[in-house]
Amino acid sequence: MNDLIIDLVAQGGYWGVALLMALENVFPPIPSELIMGLAGIEAGKGHFNLWLMILAGTIGSVAGNYFWYAIGRSFGPKRLEHFVARWGRWLTLDRREIDRFNRLFHRHGASTIFFARMIPTVRTLISLPAGIFEMSRTKFLLWTFAGAGLWNIVFAGIGFQLGSRFDEIDKYTGPISTGVIGLIILVYLVRVTFWRPVKSDQGPT
Repeated sequence: MNDLIIDLVAQGGYWGVALLMALENVFPPIPSELIMGLAGIEAGKGHFNLWLMILAGTIGSVAGNYFWYAIGRSFGPKRLEHFVARWGRWLTLDRREIDRFNRLFHRHGASTIFFARMIPTVRTLISLPAGIFEMSRTKFLLWTFAGAGLWNIVFAGIGFQLGSRFDEIDKYTGPISTGVIGLIILVYLVRVTFWRPVKSDQGPT
């Protein structure tokens, strides 16, 4: 996998980075840290412009995130309600939590999208509920671009400065990504074990 990424960045340049970053957001196991780090390395060698590499990676990130946003948007809150009514036990969701997520994306959608871009795995997953709860398309694209841009600046800049020693950073980012995935799975297992739906108030009889 790493060899393929290296070849695409070195030979594909801006288009290769944009494609890889789009795919990274559709298939999260592809490491964005490595992609942008390699982009920074190539820029440091003088093969490409650093800021154009960052722009290409950010455009790719937005495209990949919009893929999941569009799926969520086509699914919509009504279908979600029917889906949760049938499978809510395994999703650990009920109507109250759907309403909570709905309020979250309407009140704090911008900051949620922006900061979620800094968390491995979550940065991709967050796009789906943003679409389901019909967050403004313009706001979603704007804040996804801002969050992804900041993330890409950091890792492309590290690659630019460290050059071929960038693999030292991968020693840390790899375990962090794995740890986040493990934490998500652990939280889900705890929730599915202890979660019980809130019974609706039937009112006085």
